Amino acid sequence: MTEFADKHCEPCTGSIDAMSAEAASALMDQLHEDWLLADSGAALVRRLEFKGFAKAVYHANLAAFLGDQEGHHPDVRFGWGYCEVEFTTHDAGGLSQNDFICAAKFDRMVAKG
Repeated sequence: MTEFADKHCEPCTGSIDAMSAEAASALMDQLHEDWLLADSGAALVRRLEFKGFAKAVYHANLAAFLGDQEGHHPDVRFGWGYCEVEFTTHDAGGLSQNDFICAAKFDRMVAKG
C-alpha cells in the first residue's frame, strides 16, 4: 500500500492505455483486501458498511476530497449504512496507475480515521 500511497496522480492527456485485467489483478495485493476488481477489469471498487448514515457521508466526503487533491475523481455511491467508492480512468477506458494510487491513498485515509 505504501508505494502507491506515496505517489501522486499524473494528469491524463487522453493518450493513456488501460492496463490489462491481468496487470491490474497482479497489483491488487498492494491495496486493502476490501477492494474488488470489477468483472470487466476496468474499475476498482470498495464498499464500506456502517451502522448509520453519518459515517457513510464522512467517507464519501473523504473520497471526494481525495479526488480533488489528486485530480482523479472517483464515482461515489452512499446511503444509510454504506459508502461505495469506485476508481477508473475514464480517458483510458479502464484502469491506470492513477486508480491504484488513489485507492491506496483512500486506504491510508480510512485507516487513520
